Amino acid sequence: MNKTIGLFAHVDAGKTTLAEQLLYLTHAIQERGRVDHRNAYMDNHDIEKERGITVFADQAIMPFQGSTYYLIDTPGHVDFSPEMERAIQAMDAAVVVISAVEGVEGHTETVWQLLRKYGVPTFFFLNKIDRTGADPERVLEEIRRELTEDVCLISEEDKLHEGVMSLSLAEAVAERDERLLEQYIDQGFDAGTWLSAMRKMIQDGRCFPCFSGSALQSIGVSHFLLQLDSLLHTDYDREAEFSGRVYKIRHDDQGTRLTYVKALSGKLRVRDEVTYHGGPAGMREKITGIRLVHGKKFTMVDEVSAGDLFVVTGLSSAAAGDGLGALGGRTVYELVPTLKSKVQFDSSVHPKDMLRIFRLLDAEDPSLSVQWDEASQGIHLHVMGTIQLEVLQRIVDERFGHRIGFAEPEILYKETIAHPSIGSGHFEPLKHYAEVHLKLEPGERNSGIVFANACHPDMLPVNYQHLVAQHIGEREHHGLLTGSPLTDMKITLLKGRAHNKHTHGGDFREATFRALRQGLEKTTSLLLEPYYQFKIKVELEHIGRLLSDLTQAKATFEPPDTTGDKVTVTGTAPVSTLMNYAMELAAYTRGRGAITLTYGGYDRCHNEEEVIDRIGYDKNADPEYTSSSIFCAKGAGYAVPWDEADKLMHV
Repeated sequence: MNKTIGLFAHVDAGKTTLAEQLLYLTHAIQERGRVDHRNAYMDNHDIEKERGITVFADQAIMPFQGSTYYLIDTPGHVDFSPEMERAIQAMDAAVVVISAVEGVEGHTETVWQLLRKYGVPTFFFLNKIDRTGADPERVLEEIRRELTEDVCLISEEDKLHEGVMSLSLAEAVAERDERLLEQYIDQGFDAGTWLSAMRKMIQDGRCFPCFSGSALQSIGVSHFLLQLDSLLHTDYDREAEFSGRVYKIRHDDQGTRLTYVKALSGKLRVRDEVTYHGGPAGMREKITGIRLVHGKKFTMVDEVSAGDLFVVTGLSSAAAGDGLGALGGRTVYELVPTLKSKVQFDSSVHPKDMLRIFRLLDAEDPSLSVQWDEASQGIHLHVMGTIQLEVLQRIVDERFGHRIGFAEPEILYKETIAHPSIGSGHFEPLKHYAEVHLKLEPGERNSGIVFANACHPDMLPVNYQHLVAQHIGEREHHGLLTGSPLTDMKITLLKGRAHNKHTHGGDFREATFRALRQGLEKTTSLLLEPYYQFKIKVELEHIGRLLSDLTQAKATFEPPDTTGDKVTVTGTAPVSTLMNYAMELAAYTRGRGAITLTYGGYDRCHNEEEVIDRIGYDKNADPEYTSSSIFCAKGAGYAVPWDEADKLMHV
């Protein structure tokens, strides 16, 4: 049986140390490493060893009780959350490691929300119970209060692998199932039935087992592994057609593209041809090699099957989230960067050479959204935070031999519209022809761009309608206020016209973009900025300072919740006003305040006029966008401004 488990935690909770113990106990490694000794097996990149944090979601293989376990150690720092989210796609179960001293921390809640979104069966491990200040019971109550009430404590007397279950665990399981509760009241319980029911509850997200121990001292780790093996069952169909999901892209030292895949059904062999769905429709390529990865090492194999975690070569453009074989579609990831920065590099390096490097890194981390700005001849990318920029500097230096820097990160703004409008675009230089009419409507907040088609085929042939839809979706479109990406809009194709003889490939792109831009000119644009959902916990003496700071940060928040001598405040605030607050909080609470920041989507910018003035975008000087239409007279094309073009349209 193949089982993939992922380890998650806030920084310094002991996640990588637990991974080392699991690998050692299953004889997958001969010697345990330590993060503080810079020799952890799973942190095999120099950056990770030096910083003492996990940056990349690396994996290892460990045999146990007749099963093959694939172990993924995920990043614990918020700057590398997108890497963590992509890895979740490959997991059969998750283990959330929480320090029995610090308890539930900021990143823990982000992890928990993602695991619930993707429906991953989840186990808790309360670590560091040997440390001064450890209080597992308090932390268990925190989990119940802040994450889930359906956490079930598994004690040392629960030996599920031997068919032994304590009365307290049996009662906890029965409380979550009416049929079992009736049976328990009438007849008591038998461990076999209860264990089977518990497995189903874990799979369905109705029960979350919790263990405790010390990874560093190897206390409770063997017990945890035995119970995990008893509770986690996978059921993959190896006889079905092959299907899989891409969850990571890397490149080896020779520049070969490595596609990391979780097989969900069937079998895959070297030289098989595989269809994938993220690139051109029906793209099909041959698998030239298959590797099983174990830390830094890999083994070449000829065949893998459902449940396996592996790397293939031969797929030239499959991206993280793509379905392979019988699995269609692409995963849309939730965690998105809220900052952008410009790459700074030596003038002796040709910009296109540097862009080639960042395109490679963009394939490995699509959240970077690398873009080339023709006007400034600059490379821009999206990031989660400053530590990510430092790591990128190191990667470019070590892998490609270039020393780079980054401009000060800026907030990544977006734009939308306040009212509906109709935009028209006409493109008719000599021997070209296309006309498009679009309806623009405000969408739900954080809904993105949605396209709809209300055009009759008698008005515009279907193939041209498809071209309009394609051009709407092929790129980010810019707003008029700051040139920031458009979002939260429904764009409907109303009508259009082509010419039997003179319509060519790019004509509808030009007409579509002009129609969209003209529609923006006719309505009111709104500037949006990213928001955090926050939870801040301070001692009672600091609540006055906290509320004053939050008011100044333009936050909206619920009434404070007091528990003992601690006060918790939850709410939302602009990223721009709260992004550096953690350091300030630590200073005035002497390190005893706790802050959790999670991405809360986009909403109205709190200082719109100030931002617009600072950015200084000139909508009339953007070479990539124009709202004018091109008409033809006397054998030559001529431009007509957006506010005069409607009366000249042909439909």
